[in-house]
Amino acid sequence: MVVAASLVVVAGAVAGVLAAFGDGGRSSDEAGPPEVSASPRLAPLPAVPTPSAPATTASAPPSPSPSARRTTTSTPSMPAKKREHRTAAAGRLYRHPDSQVLEWVRSHSGDARHAVIASRIAEQPAAVWFADYSPDTVTARVAAVTSGGAALGRVPVLVPYAIPGRDCGGHSQGGAPGLDAYDAWIDRFAAGLGSGEVIVVLEPDSLAQAECLSAGERADRFASLARAGRVLKAANPRARVYFDAGHSGWNAPGKQAAWLRQAGAASPESSDGIFSNVSNFHTTADEVGYDRRVLDALGGPENLGAVIDTSRNGNGAPADGEWCDPAGRKLGRTPTLSTGEARIDAYLWVKLPGESDGCKGRPGTFTASYAYDLASS
Repeated sequence: MVVAASLVVVAGAVAGVLAAFGDGGRSSDEAGPPEVSASPRLAPLPAVPTPSAPATTASAPPSPSPSARRTTTSTPSMPAKKREHRTAAAGRLYRHPDSQVLEWVRSHSGDARHAVIASRIAEQPAAVWFADYSPDTVTARVAAVTSGGAALGRVPVLVPYAIPGRDCGGHSQGGAPGLDAYDAWIDRFAAGLGSGEVIVVLEPDSLAQAECLSAGERADRFASLARAGRVLKAANPRARVYFDAGHSGWNAPGKQAAWLRQAGAASPESSDGIFSNVSNFHTTADEVGYDRRVLDALGGPENLGAVIDTSRNGNGAPADGEWCDPAGRKLGRTPTLSTGEARIDAYLWVKLPGESDGCKGRPGTFTASYAYDLASS
């Protein structure tokens, strides 16, 4: 197997506006700043990524030892119980009304690409990323999304992405200044979840990319992720929380499952299962097989499932390993909570198609030419 990691470049914040890149010189091919965050970029390595503007938050300092953290961090718990076998979440997925693609569609009605992008991308529900560390506002911002979904009887998909040391200090470094701060941020994130159905894609790359951490740092991170799952599910028992399984071209299933188990992904108090292929291109069939192997190795309740990012995987991963807006890709399966596949709970668009990896447009910016290529392939 070719070992492939992922890389995220954070382009904006839920309340922020892609400030790192500004708005000067924006062409008609690019969307303006959204009110919600752009989906960050994940890419297979060892390709060298295009330099991007630095993240606004510095990378985290080394965290305290596991024993020190356990003595200072409170951990809500749920009563132990046997859950019934889970079926797909009721209702339809939620399309947040404020995104880069919708902004482009609203402001470019005369563009020849408008109809294709509007019908094939803008009308589809996609995840909302919370990629900044803003503890004072995160509760209200999460609540705005979850209440919007609840009002329509639809299921929002949220992506908390603020783990300290994310991207191993690479181009997407940032997040909370330490794990205690992260735990507090998760508490505030959870406070906005409401009581309706919601899917949480918890910290892309936080487990699959953990190789760069020391054993002690991994233990600390895994403890915080396990705690995060418990907090989220305690705050809203209808929340569905999924943990990072990387993708089928990365870690072996047994290795990934071992890390997932240490992070609480096998416990129904923390987890509903795993997610894979976020912002990547591997085929749905490959991900279905891989996710089932990971779940088998993980153990835990039989109702643990998987969700797969299908936003750009219609033609699979490029044979040459190219990760930056590779040519010849196309949209994957439309988002759904009814996959017809055992143990596969949903196909999601976690990465919004058309948000550039940095080659066909500025990193994280919706680029109409790229979106049109994906939608018309």
